[in-house]
Amino acid sequence: MIAAIIGGGVIGGGWAARFLLNGWDVRVFDPDPQAQRKIGEVLDNARRALPGLSDVPLPEEGRLSWHDTMEDVVQGADWIQESVPERLDVKHKVFAALQAACDPQAIIGSSTSGFKPGELQQGAVRPGQIVVTHPFNPVYLLPLVELVGSDATPPDLIDRAGAVLTGLGMFPLHIKREIEAHIADRLLEVVWRESLWLVKDGIATTEEIDNAIRYGFGLRWAQMGLFETYRVAGGEAGMKHFMAQFGPTLELPWCKLTDVPPFTDDLVELIAGQSDAQSGAYTIRELERIRDANLVGMMRALKQQDWGAGALLRNHDAQLRTGTRLADRAADLSDPGQPILTLSRAVPLDWTDYNGHMTESRYLDAFTNATDRFMEMIGCDADYIAAGGSYFTAETHIRHLDEADAGARLTIRTQLLLGEGKKLHLFHSMYEGERLLATGEHFLLHVSLKTRRPSEPGPQVAAALDLIARAQADLPRPEGAGRSIGAPR
Repeated sequence: MIAAIIGGGVIGGGWAARFLLNGWDVRVFDPDPQAQRKIGEVLDNARRALPGLSDVPLPEEGRLSWHDTMEDVVQGADWIQESVPERLDVKHKVFAALQAACDPQAIIGSSTSGFKPGELQQGAVRPGQIVVTHPFNPVYLLPLVELVGSDATPPDLIDRAGAVLTGLGMFPLHIKREIEAHIADRLLEVVWRESLWLVKDGIATTEEIDNAIRYGFGLRWAQMGLFETYRVAGGEAGMKHFMAQFGPTLELPWCKLTDVPPFTDDLVELIAGQSDAQSGAYTIRELERIRDANLVGMMRALKQQDWGAGALLRNHDAQLRTGTRLADRAADLSDPGQPILTLSRAVPLDWTDYNGHMTESRYLDAFTNATDRFMEMIGCDADYIAAGGSYFTAETHIRHLDEADAGARLTIRTQLLLGEGKKLHLFHSMYEGERLLATGEHFLLHVSLKTRRPSEPGPQVAAALDLIARAQADLPRPEGAGRSIGAPR
């Protein structure tokens, strides 16, 4: 699949990263001489952050190419994403050039934050080909995309666009009626307007307003949104009670609503000065990385609860496990005579420590996941465990041989050293590419979950272990196996 990116600013670069890291070939057109540098820096951040949202590997990264004309960049493209400045006349010229050269079946999405699709489609050769696909920064992490068509938009194009965006791990919110600024930016605009008044009137600084959001309702909004938050606030009586209790406050002069303070030089200088005092100690690249780390941590926490954006991540992981991707091929025991692939994933940002590399506990986490996968492959799966049999780890030895940074793609291959009776002895080797990062040696005992005592495994598990043991009998004993803790001689 090929995506053409028209405009390589913050949003266009984020789109390029989202497509590229999900296996699409990406072509970029941007006359800015700094475009390659800017998009390169966005890609560096995305490669560090995005793969860590998934507990299975993303597809192999697509190919990135740069093109001198819009006509060239859209040749053969399945998706065309326009992210040029918010000027309707400029967008109309761009769409005319795109449609003169692109496949009529290609989807043309606009990143516009304000224009309605009907406005974008004015004068177009094929109006229905153009839709609003408005993302949120950083595009490579935040899943929301506002998907808006007009009366000229065929329903099947909306369906196709939604399927593509879902395949990228995003959440296409189909807005069924056109309106300026769509949904999310209209909500943000209300908060922005009120914040301008609070600063202008000397009630709060920019930092105090940000603190009110990030330490309070922003955390609630991140997982529940607005209405669900207020439903909970209503207690056992629910939303009706909340509205009855707090509805009368809408009559009070609590906010300015659509009234906007004049954008005078004094107001701009006041806000800019406070913002510099608040955040000026960091470069933009540093702030982006801090933002990305926080977003990944929050979204992965939501993933553990299967809630909100975390539920979306879980669904995307399930998609990534299908087909012929690397994680799915881990189940292949057609060649049990070699160490078996039991894990393939990226290092998430929250797996790194104060030294900037993967923390010690996460090596055990990764090796534990590899052991669990091996158990599944020999038949000690969820059904087997529910029936009362499992393996308990009795001893573990990890060797840390090299560093792994955030975003590194890890694979673990597992050799069976012993699989007889109650005993299971595994040796895991962790790699980034061909570079050996660590080894994990684990001795386990099969147990009855009823007695919590060692017991013989079921016949299907014993047979699978015997098959692998015989196939790997001639493999050399891996270096480091059986070592005790101590400095190597």
